[in-house]
Amino acid sequence: MLVYGDAKRLERADTLCAEIASLLHRAQHQPPGIARHTELVAILLRAGELVQGLADLELVRMGADDISASRQTGECLLLDLAGLVARSWRQGFAGPVVVPARVARSLADSQAPLSLSIREPEGYAFYALYPESYLEAAADSGLAADTVVIGLRSIGTTLSALVAASLGAAPPITLRPIGDPFRRRLAVAPQLAERLLRDRAADFAIVDEGPGLSGSSLGCVADWLEDHGVSANRIHFFPGHKGGLGPQSCGRHRERWAKRPRHVIDVDDLLIKPSHSARHLADWVAHLVGPLEKPLEDVSAGLWRKKLPGDRWPPADGRFERRKFLAHTADGPWLVKFAGLGEAGQRKLVKARLLAEAGFTPPVAGLCHGFLVQKWVSAKPMAPPEFRRPAFIAHLGRYLSFRAHSLPPPAAQGASMAKLCEMAVINTEEALGRAAASRLKSRLGDAERYDSTIVPVDTDNRLHRWEWLVEGERHILKTDAFDHSSAHDLVGCQDIGWDIAGASIEFDLTGEERAALRAVVSEGCSRIPDAGLLELFELSYLAFQLGMWMSAKAVATPEEVPRLEAAAARYARFLRRRIED
Repeated sequence: MLVYGDAKRLERADTLCAEIASLLHRAQHQPPGIARHTELVAILLRAGELVQGLADLELVRMGADDISASRQTGECLLLDLAGLVARSWRQGFAGPVVVPARVARSLADSQAPLSLSIREPEGYAFYALYPESYLEAAADSGLAADTVVIGLRSIGTTLSALVAASLGAAPPITLRPIGDPFRRRLAVAPQLAERLLRDRAADFAIVDEGPGLSGSSLGCVADWLEDHGVSANRIHFFPGHKGGLGPQSCGRHRERWAKRPRHVIDVDDLLIKPSHSARHLADWVAHLVGPLEKPLEDVSAGLWRKKLPGDRWPPADGRFERRKFLAHTADGPWLVKFAGLGEAGQRKLVKARLLAEAGFTPPVAGLCHGFLVQKWVSAKPMAPPEFRRPAFIAHLGRYLSFRAHSLPPPAAQGASMAKLCEMAVINTEEALGRAAASRLKSRLGDAERYDSTIVPVDTDNRLHRWEWLVEGERHILKTDAFDHSSAHDLVGCQDIGWDIAGASIEFDLTGEERAALRAVVSEGCSRIPDAGLLELFELSYLAFQLGMWMSAKAVATPEEVPRLEAAAARYARFLRRRIED
């Protein structure tokens, strides 16, 4: 099934350098505390994107990772910025921010007007992967300052700088594993290979977010080192989680993974369990909402459903579930949900506040170093008959039109019509067979003819029935409203027609009700998508939802599988009916 996406965007190197310099100047004048530390982490992440983009540009030009003045400048810049984060973290966010003089020189040296392809680091944006975890893991590793630190781009660019800063090591070297995702390999030029292997008797730290389904990125670096004379006993891994390799891993990698040290501090070790109050998520939240009456309550991985009335739970896809907690105060509970580090979290905070101020979503208290704090509303989910009320359709239309005209424009466009159609055909063939996929392909036709009419906005992308709550007699609230246009799936920000299509399917609207919804949206944002485009969106939406819920079963618990199957069956039934019409 085609579900995931690989978000990329273009940025100019000189613009990024100017932004980083400005943020550093601001951080130097901020008072000590978690807010300033959050800013320092955001600066490091932006610099990591700059260095990643420049290194990948050189890789394309040269055909292999190699030594260059640009690479060495970037390595030193990241090590210096990682040092600022490390000092802030270990001093409990106290003390001044003293920026090394060579940081300004490094930024000046990188200010070429180059267009860079930036890959959003997934762990920072979606999976509550904290760079400080790698500081702590390195400190606990027992490794010496002569360790050779290797980071895997993209996210390993910044993570390796933190490991090196913690160890007092030389600036890390970053590599880009290439090729088949399940059989990655390296392209390393002779000069860089010589630098990497200068001391084969040293320890080697391989740093990345993984492992994923195969662990081949981490594994191929270890393969390369061993094949070039480094003892397996000298190889250490700094991964993003404590689990094993995925089902697509090879025997050599599994054997090594079982034997070699893996240095991991996860988010619970870092922010939930520590005795150091300055580093405790609960204390940060308390500064926003008041004293907590008990420890944070974990409601991740679908546990939030225990708070719903009744025992008929909606399905939950663990792959896309964010870390989330309930903070209990005298004024009631607050939802503490991971929204993203750095710029990703700030964008979602702005969006969440705008939606809350407009009355569409619960109130927002603020952002705590990546976790958005929003009021938990103890209201009942809407029942199916309520979806058909004209009042709800009007409210839904106003909500969608508000998203289309009042939220900031998207930072990056979502999947193109060609990509949506490709996904629809692939998912349909896997779920319903080749004949159904062939009929769907004919129905989609020349979908790219609509490209010039599409206006990407910050769509909701999550209009499922269980996402709506009724507070009191009439007040309708939307939950989970700021995440899904920038999720780790391929859809991304789309034309508002995508949400109109999604709502029509989720609420099984009649033709008259669909027309009413389109009219309200059109009145609010002064445009309405073409009827033919809406049909293509509905077909693509059905195929995406079918693929998402079907593929979720592979990693689901046994008790979750029936709910996932029921959801997938509904979309399959609707899609088959639409194809055969």
